[in-house]
Amino acid sequence: MQGRSLFLVRVAWVVVAGTALAIVVFSVPSSYEYYSSVCTAASRVCSERAVGQVTPEGVQALRDVGLSVRSYAISNIVFDKVFQLVWFAVGALIFWRRSDDGVALLTSLFLVTFGTVAVDPTAADSLVSSHAAWWLPVRVLEMLGTVFVALFFLLFPSGRFVPRWTRWLAIANFANLLPDILFPDLYSLSPFLEVGSQWVFMGFVVSLVWSQVYRYRMISTPEQRLQTRWVVFGTTLAIAGTFPFRVPVDFHLVDGDTPFVLLLLEAGFTLSFLLVPFSIGMAMVRSRLFDVDVLINRTLVYAILSATLAVVYFGGIILMQRVFTGLTDQEKLPQFAIVASTLAIAALFDPLRRRIQSFIDRRFYRKKYDASKMLEGFSAKLRNETDLDALSDDLVAVVRETMQPTHVSLWLQPRAGSGRGMKEWAG
Repeated sequence: MQGRSLFLVRVAWVVVAGTALAIVVFSVPSSYEYYSSVCTAASRVCSERAVGQVTPEGVQALRDVGLSVRSYAISNIVFDKVFQLVWFAVGALIFWRRSDDGVALLTSLFLVTFGTVAVDPTAADSLVSSHAAWWLPVRVLEMLGTVFVALFFLLFPSGRFVPRWTRWLAIANFANLLPDILFPDLYSLSPFLEVGSQWVFMGFVVSLVWSQVYRYRMISTPEQRLQTRWVVFGTTLAIAGTFPFRVPVDFHLVDGDTPFVLLLLEAGFTLSFLLVPFSIGMAMVRSRLFDVDVLINRTLVYAILSATLAVVYFGGIILMQRVFTGLTDQEKLPQFAIVASTLAIAALFDPLRRRIQSFIDRRFYRKKYDASKMLEGFSAKLRNETDLDALSDDLVAVVRETMQPTHVSLWLQPRAGSGRGMKEWAG
């Protein structure tokens, strides 16, 4: 974009971003009032309608760990504002660096609106409850966040709907979520409406994933594939990381009776979900700063390694506990058994890591794995080969198979009186 259209779009971005930042700032007093209030209703009601508020039992639980309701409220506000401001800052950075690019502007608006209002609407809702005049700006930003997040994953990274019919997915998703934003109690009137809305949303998510896979395999350029890997890598880690922190809250396994646990879960959710804006910012601003394949490879290896060692460790302790109890009728496991299990884990770490690394390379990075093995074989052969012509042929073959160039040329400096020169092979 350029000229007048670029100027108008930038002005619109400033208006939207300024409104989002104002909501973040002005919601601090209402958020403090919300988190510092004590919910005196039934425990089930508090966990469903007053998420994050402490109960009378929760006040005592806070005192037992040396905290007050005031410190609990301040801690929640700090987590909320850090979360919102990081999303806003990444969006502002993308706008500052690449405001003339349509996809970058869409990404920036998605981060600014979705991250500050739509992800966790508690602060915005508390602001609306305290000051009704904020209802319209908050609801508009929620709608924009809903639209932009759908458009981002449908258009990223090329800026085109692929396939073309996916544009109707954005319209269907917006039509499905708009009533819930404007009329939060609408779906509660009928269970059929709520179930239908959930099925529409699941269909949208499945179609969205399929369209991204199709775009990645059929349309994207190498640079666009790198950007896609950054976003997929960060989003997957964020969702997987936030899952254990959100499930206890969403299924009401913890409530205001245990506010300290709620605080820890909020901290874990905040840190995990911040991977989304960080990965998107890396993809948009500095997509070639690091080799994302290396990060994905190491993440897969050490995640599987950690899970395997944890299963082996705790499984070994449980097994030894049962064997020891059966032999001695004593339930307490001796200290040396735990030490032995720890030493076994230490001994297993390196060989198990190598085996997992080899499996990951063979399964997900087959071309690089084959190239590495070919280079290792050539290095071993190089120490024993004495025929220069055979060695030249082997070298060209290795280069052709590992690097796959369009043409290979090998030049050998001729000795005086020899007929050696340049050899060429088509790759």
